[in-house]
Amino acid sequence: MPRTIWSGAISFGLVTVPIHVVSATEDHSVRFHQYHLEDMGRVRVRKYCELEDREVTQDEIGKGYELSKDTVIPVLEEELRELPLPTAKAIEIEAFVPLASIDPMGIGEGYYLQPDGQVAAKPYKLLRQALERSSKVAVAKYAWSGRERLGMLRVREEAIVLHAMRWPDEIRDPSELAPPGIELSEDEITEAEQLIDRLTRDDLEGEEFQDHYTEALHEVIEAKQEGHAPPESRETEEEPGKVLDLMAALQQSVAKAKASRGESGEADVHELPRKKTPARKTAKKQPAKNKKTSAKTTAAKEPTKKTAAKKTTPRKPRRSA
Repeated sequence: MPRTIWSGAISFGLVTVPIHVVSATEDHSVRFHQYHLEDMGRVRVRKYCELEDREVTQDEIGKGYELSKDTVIPVLEEELRELPLPTAKAIEIEAFVPLASIDPMGIGEGYYLQPDGQVAAKPYKLLRQALERSSKVAVAKYAWSGRERLGMLRVREEAIVLHAMRWPDEIRDPSELAPPGIELSEDEITEAEQLIDRLTRDDLEGEEFQDHYTEALHEVIEAKQEGHAPPESRETEEEPGKVLDLMAALQQSVAKAKASRGESGEADVHELPRKKTPARKTAKKQPAKNKKTSAKTTAAKEPTKKTAAKKTTPRKPRRSA
């Protein structure tokens, strides 16, 4: 189990649950150091005091609030830990709400809450089961690293998870980002819905949800370690800057999604009203031709035999004359 990040308690009405906070995620990304390329000497960031013009150690460094260029108020870690806030040592649950009522934009990093000892085991399980049966999440406040934060508690399997959250005023209004004057046809929306249906699944397991970037980095490092050239990058089929027809792109995406699932046939990809529009156009043009031809054909059927007999007999004398 990872190390404890914070120790305190969950305050649930008059119930207190002592807990340890541990990280719920792991970072598997490849990390690089900075080096001088000429001789591969390690480049480090050193901390200097501007007044004494010397490097200082971490023990000599603290926090300070700058009132002006000449006035700085020092703030000690002990003073931050002793802030007169109930959330400084406890996660105070303020309300229970449906998960759907919380904007995912405000949900951040997740942490596991581990019960601290046998005394905390029963109230911990009580809160977990109550959350699970209610199908709700708890919104709480807590204080870490010198600031009060908003958090969300939810159930994940047998554990309670704390998600850091942003305060509502920290989320920017996206209304000004909406493109104005854009209209979509029903055919385009229907095709997009078909694409969503084709890409819908019940889990996030599979090769497409693996970190291929980190795998590629390992291949580059291993190749250079063995003295080989790094693997060449794969060229994408799409041409940059090429403007595609939106409907055609959607239909091709649906067909590609079907093919990736092993479904054969593309007849149902074009089941939209748009497919019928060419038939309507040709249906309009065809009758126009048929009217002329039908008029000719009707005139060329029964009447033609009679008129042909009448016309052919008088033409002979004219030609002879």
